[in-house]
Amino acid sequence: MTLNYLRLIFRMSVPLVITLALNLPTFAMAPSSQEYILYVGPYTEHGSKGIYAYRFDASTGKLTPLGLAADSAAPSFLTFSPSGKFLYAVNETSSYNGQPTGAVSAFAIQPAGKLTLLNQVASRGADPAHIILDRTGKYALVANYTGGSVAVFPLLKDGRLGEASSFVQHKGHSVNPDRQEGPHAHAIVISPDNRFAIVADLGLDQLVVYSFNAAKGMLGANPQIVKTAPGAGPRHLTFGSSGRYLYVINELQSTVVTYSYDTATGALHELQSLSILPKGFSGKSTAAEIEIDPAGKFIYASNRAVAEDGSIAVFAIDPGKGTLAPVETDSTAGKTPRNFVIDPTGSWVLAANQDSDSIVVFRRDTKTGHLTPAGESVQLSSPVCLRFVTP
Repeated sequence: MTLNYLRLIFRMSVPLVITLALNLPTFAMAPSSQEYILYVGPYTEHGSKGIYAYRFDASTGKLTPLGLAADSAAPSFLTFSPSGKFLYAVNETSSYNGQPTGAVSAFAIQPAGKLTLLNQVASRGADPAHIILDRTGKYALVANYTGGSVAVFPLLKDGRLGEASSFVQHKGHSVNPDRQEGPHAHAIVISPDNRFAIVADLGLDQLVVYSFNAAKGMLGANPQIVKTAPGAGPRHLTFGSSGRYLYVINELQSTVVTYSYDTATGALHELQSLSILPKGFSGKSTAAEIEIDPAGKFIYASNRAVAEDGSIAVFAIDPGKGTLAPVETDSTAGKTPRNFVIDPTGSWVLAANQDSDSIVVFRRDTKTGHLTPAGESVQLSSPVCLRFVTP
């Protein structure tokens, strides 16, 4: 699973204009303002070898493979430094250097899209599934899924990862004996003012709201606990553009829940819960990713149907109330859309179909939110995470 940062994108063709976008650092590589670099983090058990790079032409929707950017084991989630010089990846493994933990890797981004490994540290828990940076870009926060824990790592000036500055082990379980036998921290989002870190714990059916000390990279000792519906399985989460609402996708019940957010205290209050399954759907499915478009008008949420192609549900956001209204549900033209991403222009959505080994491109109507297949796709074994940098 998206966690959205505000980044400055410098358009090469109009050097005096600065545009605000989401989760997109600058990246000096090519002169065209319509071309971007897409990095893909796949699972590596079935043929993929690490992080791959593609050139994306936002004027046509065409993806051009640039090849393997770096060898890396199961780089299932990626993020970038604010400068665009460094890429950080979790390595979703159950062991590292003989210890029962996954890892976190730091890379320097090279001019041709290649990545140079700077260093790697233990994630402090098995199978890390998510990584974000705080709003200052000085700390990386990691959610260890199987380990059921959260760790914070300082980022050094040369881009390397330091040893953990904070670590919290979750405890407990919830009602699903197969998926919620213990804590499973799945994703983290930082509040717009950088004062709170909110963790979605699938195994506990909880949103855990930590105070965050950005000077020391420390999580507070007495978090607020927000309980979800029993068996919901909160997975990923994202703030709306106003910062007053939080949207959470629940994996096990395939729902998206809207919460009001108190900017002073970090308190969350549930406002609405909606299914993201297609109308008439009666099969088995689990939800995966949630993203908000750059203009803050639409929410997109993916379903991983078991016996058929996956889908992306589209919702319009009420700008005053923060609540959602269903727009449509679209097939991802492949199985198990683990992750998807909206391009920097807001005109395209790219879906990573993990079990179809494909990345499929859709044109997005910025006024209606409607998705239309663009007739463009590429093949890659087990794609999981898609993230753009701007050239």
